[in-house]
Amino acid sequence: MADTSIIHIDLDAFFVSVEQVFNPELKGKPVVVGGKPGGRGVVAAASYEARAFGLHSAMPLKTASRLCPHAIFIEGSFPRYREASKKFMAILADFTPFLEPGGLDEAYLDVTGFESLHDSIHRMAVSIRQRIQDELGLCASVGIASGKIIAKVASELSKPDGLIEVARGEEQAFLAPLGVGKLPGVGKKAERTLELLGIDTIGKLSVTPVAVLKRHLGVSGEGLHRSANGIDDRKVETSGAAKSISRETTFGKDTRNRVYLKATLRYLGERVGADLRRQGKQAKSINLKLRYADFTTLTRSHTPPQATDGDLMIFQTGLKLLDKALAAEKQPVRLIGIGVSNLVEAGGQLAMLDSSAQRQVQLNKTIDRIRQKYGFTSIQTGQTLLLKDLYSEKNKDYNLHTPSLSR
Repeated sequence: MADTSIIHIDLDAFFVSVEQVFNPELKGKPVVVGGKPGGRGVVAAASYEARAFGLHSAMPLKTASRLCPHAIFIEGSFPRYREASKKFMAILADFTPFLEPGGLDEAYLDVTGFESLHDSIHRMAVSIRQRIQDELGLCASVGIASGKIIAKVASELSKPDGLIEVARGEEQAFLAPLGVGKLPGVGKKAERTLELLGIDTIGKLSVTPVAVLKRHLGVSGEGLHRSANGIDDRKVETSGAAKSISRETTFGKDTRNRVYLKATLRYLGERVGADLRRQGKQAKSINLKLRYADFTTLTRSHTPPQATDGDLMIFQTGLKLLDKALAAEKQPVRLIGIGVSNLVEAGGQLAMLDSSAQRQVQLNKTIDRIRQKYGFTSIQTGQTLLLKDLYSEKNKDYNLHTPSLSR
């Protein structure tokens, strides 16, 4: 195994913790970020006090309010979380340039050779956690290991507000007694499959023949076998860029009203496009997400001929995917979302004679400037104006039900 030192750091109950810093009266109380109690959205984050009642992320708000009726429900503020994330990443960057964000609230750090600067990697991690606490008022959990998989598992086990270091050579012993579901990459379906095979711990997974795992889990079986044995030579990717950007919302009432679906898709697509341009990125893939009344979730993706950051292309592609989905499914829609992935740096050459594309680029830039100064809903298309009948406005922006709080 490569002689590397990796830190995985994860902010505890991030959305809730940011809200508690903003409003200290929320500390020590059961708090839920995601929407109004009994609403149709889902829990985006729950405080540890709320988790004691069985609440967890992705749980329907109605279920959460039934399990913990005295919880404090907050709709959430993505700009607030994004700003806290920016400060968090800046602190990490002060300690090492080898930084790979895994979302707003977590990151991998390659700290190989940094012992001489901090006496030990353990002391370095303590210093990082202390700065996060002092400057942001947030608690972080940390895992230290020779590879990303082990560091990730260690940080999860150290929650809340803890630190676990796995000594080199002890990776297998550390993983062996843990439930197989603790291994990154093992989802609920794979976990059930493994348990039917009598594999309920990572230790048992590590000694199962690869051929058996591939027969039941496909090509992912080989990767899980390596991970279970503590083998992980993946490097920390230092680009620091988001791998995808998405926005979604849950409707107050299930709907097949194409006008409202189309208007919501347009608005969400414009938010995604604005985020892309702000990051100086373009997307090669555009993705649609629908959740129906029975909670069945559908995702569809399309790759346009060229990478794009344009609102119109994102919307038109998403609309084609939506039309196909509605034609094939008669259930009403509960949730709609649109996202982009396979991001690349902006700067592709426009065709010299493609004046319409050039006009669209300039239009997007102008709209972005206006919205940055006066608020997102200060300039709208005729389609998104229809959303005034669905959503209230807050700080010149539509206040969506359970907006996507991920990048």
